[in-house]
Amino acid sequence: MDKKSRNILILFGLAFLTIIIIEVARPKPINWNSSYISSDKIPFGCYIAFEELKTYNEQSEVNLINKNPYDFLSNDSYQENSAYLFVNSDINLDKRSYEKLIEFVRSGNKVFLAGTSFGKVFKDSLNIETNIDYQLTEVEITPSLFSNSFKNSDSIKFKKKIYKTVFESFDTLKTKALGYYKNDLEPLDQINFIEISEGNGKLYLSTLPEAFSNYYMLTDNAHYTAALISFLETKTFYWDDYIKSGRKVIESPMRFVLNQVPLRWAYYLLILGVLIFILFRGKREQRIIPVIKPLENTSVEFTKTIGDLYFQHKDYSNIIAQKITYFLEKIRSKFYIDTNKLDNDFIHRLAIKSNKSKDETKELIDYINSLRNRTLHNEGDVVELNKKIEEFRL
Repeated sequence: MDKKSRNILILFGLAFLTIIIIEVARPKPINWNSSYISSDKIPFGCYIAFEELKTYNEQSEVNLINKNPYDFLSNDSYQENSAYLFVNSDINLDKRSYEKLIEFVRSGNKVFLAGTSFGKVFKDSLNIETNIDYQLTEVEITPSLFSNSFKNSDSIKFKKKIYKTVFESFDTLKTKALGYYKNDLEPLDQINFIEISEGNGKLYLSTLPEAFSNYYMLTDNAHYTAALISFLETKTFYWDDYIKSGRKVIESPMRFVLNQVPLRWAYYLLILGVLIFILFRGKREQRIIPVIKPLENTSVEFTKTIGDLYFQHKDYSNIIAQKITYFLEKIRSKFYIDTNKLDNDFIHRLAIKSNKSKDETKELIDYINSLRNRTLHNEGDVVELNKKIEEFRL
């Protein structure tokens, strides 16, 4: 490679390396997407809420569930008097999962759902209707509870990424209103938190999942979230991490590598290194050495042709003589044994060098001697001799 080309490659490499350094060093933009994943530390992840739930009381036990509710409630054992928490923008269960969830509630457990939408199965089965005001985006709202023990609600403010959602209707025979939005309207027209009795357990539905996000848990709103959890009155929690808007689905082994900044740039540098190696080392250092085919050994083909000729003319004696001669020639060339006398000494030496048993060797040599002592042969003799030689396998 000439000097000019080398300098161009060096400049190209430096420019590429500079781009990588700038890309790694620049501040990462804030991700405002709503994921509600327990491990996400973005503003609308649930890392803080999940970790705080572990310290709810001294004996708190929080279990992370990465399965469909139907699979978890069907195949896994769960503690009695426990609570199953769902936090997501939309909580939409299929009918089988809903039936398992209601069975879980009726056996004396509790389910807490925080979402702006609850899906058709929930609405039809529980007789609830919600209304989302999409015209008012990021309107400031002040949630409160009907409980007299809940105070200082005026300091609780939600605005960022908020769509005001209320319960328009619900079954008053088994539903109790627990929370509402404070404004000039009647509280019963602004219900956002309800309790539904089912069997020996209860369902709690809140239309404010943002209360569990990292963004609002780091403000004065955290005690509102704690007040919602206090209704569960349990020590065992199951946190759903499956029904999530931001659930990470790994479709290929490279997905994890490309999602981690250090691993992603290490992968890019590896690809760059391979390309540079191919560029500099891909050229051969000498000309291609032509492949010269060795001369073919035509003696074997000639022997086969002669053998076929003898066989066609039914000259069995000549065929047998040629096969014996060829067999003995192989013994001489491979084991360096004198084949003039096929006696017991010859049999002993052949058996040792060919790694065959003495009886097997003696049987073959005796048969060869018997054919040599006869003047007339037939096709069966040729076949038998060929079979014995093939089985001997020099």
